[in-house]
Amino acid sequence: MAKIKITETVLRDGHQSLIATRMRTDEMLPILEIMDKVGYHSLEMWGGATFDACLRFLNEDPWERLRKIKAKLSNTKLQMLLRGQNILGYKNYPDDVLVEFIKRSLGNGIDIIRIFDALNDLRNIEKAIETTKKYGGHAQGTVVYTISPVHNIDLYVSLAKKIQDMGADSLCIKDMSGILTPYVAYDLVKELKQHIDIPIQLHSHYTSGMASMAYMKAIEAGVDIIDTAISPFGLGTSQPATEPIVAALKNTEFDTGLDLGKLSEVAEYFKTIKEKYIADGILNPNVFNVDTRVLSYQIPGGMMSNLLSQLASQNASDKFEEVLVELPRVREDLGYPPLVTPTSQMVGTQAVFNVVLGERYKMIPSEIKAYVKGQYGKPVVPISKEIKNKIIGDEEVITVRPADLLPPQLDNYKEEIKEFYEQEEDVLTYALFPQVALKFFSLRKAEKYKIDETLVNKQDMTHPV
Repeated sequence: MAKIKITETVLRDGHQSLIATRMRTDEMLPILEIMDKVGYHSLEMWGGATFDACLRFLNEDPWERLRKIKAKLSNTKLQMLLRGQNILGYKNYPDDVLVEFIKRSLGNGIDIIRIFDALNDLRNIEKAIETTKKYGGHAQGTVVYTISPVHNIDLYVSLAKKIQDMGADSLCIKDMSGILTPYVAYDLVKELKQHIDIPIQLHSHYTSGMASMAYMKAIEAGVDIIDTAISPFGLGTSQPATEPIVAALKNTEFDTGLDLGKLSEVAEYFKTIKEKYIADGILNPNVFNVDTRVLSYQIPGGMMSNLLSQLASQNASDKFEEVLVELPRVREDLGYPPLVTPTSQMVGTQAVFNVVLGERYKMIPSEIKAYVKGQYGKPVVPISKEIKNKIIGDEEVITVRPADLLPPQLDNYKEEIKEFYEQEEDVLTYALFPQVALKFFSLRKAEKYKIDETLVNKQDMTHPV
């Protein structure tokens, strides 16, 4: 058996899951040179919600974060999470935007791109895989793991074979809700190993308390790479902690070869960061509670806090248990989509509306209508005629790849932001998050003007005319 490789997630999913992606770039940079010596397979540090959070909450340029982190590393590959044709947003984007985004991501320092689609509609990841390989990146195709009457090992093996045939360099099993049980993990990996030849990586969350056990059984079955988070930002709704996994495998045939001494230094550093977020009230201790309800409701960690927030804003926090019961009903109505961005937010919001308003589908978000029209892709189970009529009436459902209906937009976006344009990446930032980007660009311009003005004043004082 080959040694197990480790992808460290503290710089992306670790803090996304525990502190809503609030870690700042300047909190990451001081420890990177030590992390670079640990022996990780890769550092997951970009994509997912990091891009949005940088702009929306931290007033940071996510592209600059990527460049700064890349500059500190010489041994370790950088990895990101890409939502297929959704890129890092919450809808499908045209191919020209997707291609340029991947090209720029790789050009700025990304080595490995994990590509998934919320519906496991492989039409929505094919272009991203093709483009990643074209520009020299490692394309990791993804099977999004969920449980339903139709989701089973045979389905996942079928998807994996198609992903390999697309040219993916590796496969990820993405268990975003932490619902993969240890023995199913063993059976799934064992079966996949018999049908595909590319490396298999397992990503899970500790929400149900089973992820470390699932990892160990998957390792026995032949998984190649696992995702872990350094202990201060591990466990709870995050990934299993890195150090215990490394210690457990030491001196076995699966020995990771990672430096436990260096890992201890990394852990000590992030303990201080964690304590700051506890003191600030951003890290809620409840995220570390084991919650086996996730096995029934399949709610990812980030979705749970979002539901609570939505209910609180409606003065309906007492309806939480009713929403938990309504969630699987909505999911069944919509063809059992896996609950991962953006479908988790869509299903959750609809469940909240159904409960708070006291009538199912009395109010329907535009995203749900678009979903039922096929604009996000095709669910595994067809949506019933009754639900379609209730949500979109007699409107037509598209059957083509959704992005085929989207005209090129890059040139338009570039024209729209010419007042703020400083780099090619700005066009992509604007394409994904127009309103948030404009606010960020305005602040950046204002700050730059102040700096320039200060320099001019200083120069005038030093060299009077």
